[in-house]
Amino acid sequence: HAKEMGSETNKKSPFFFTKSPSAYVPSGSTIPYPPGTKNFHHEMELVVAIGKPVFETDIEAAKLAIFGYACGLDMTRRDLQMEAKSKGLPWDMAKDAEQSAVLSEIASVETIGHPTSGLIELSVNGEVRQSGDLRALVNSPVELIAYLSNYYHLGPGDLIYTGTPSGVGPVLPGDQIEGHIQGVGTISLGISD
Repeated sequence: HAKEMGSETNKKSPFFFTKSPSAYVPSGSTIPYPPGTKNFHHEMELVVAIGKPVFETDIEAAKLAIFGYACGLDMTRRDLQMEAKSKGLPWDMAKDAEQSAVLSEIASVETIGHPTSGLIELSVNGEVRQSGDLRALVNSPVELIAYLSNYYHLGPGDLIYTGTPSGVGPVLPGDQIEGHIQGVGTISLGISD
């Protein structure tokens, strides 16, 4: 997806942004088309849920800090993102919209283990738009946790959306989004006026 958006990837220095608690919405919800955009995009992602406090850790300890995994949608005001990106500005207005972090039920590590491969797919109104494999993630969930733990104290309840396959695209009022990750779960979202 980074290449699709004209960005470079750097495994040693992953790029992050944050979302406010007001961004969270559970799978199965219907959300209004957000204000301030004419180009609202879907991004299907594997989400890792932190279960234990972790700070300045290595890969092995990062893995032990994981509670589980979920399906996520990072809904993005793409026009605002591209404008901010072109000016070298933060992406907050694009990425941190209310109800823009959709989350499925979290499947515990005890139940599903640590998924490292498997189909990740999203459709809009029955048409497949994104299809990839977890093996294509630039950084694994444990790598992301270890990296972030050098800058933040991570703890129970923290969620990390790990990246999306190519094929992101716009949604419109009336659209129904469905997604799944093999071995993890399913997610859905409706868009209203």
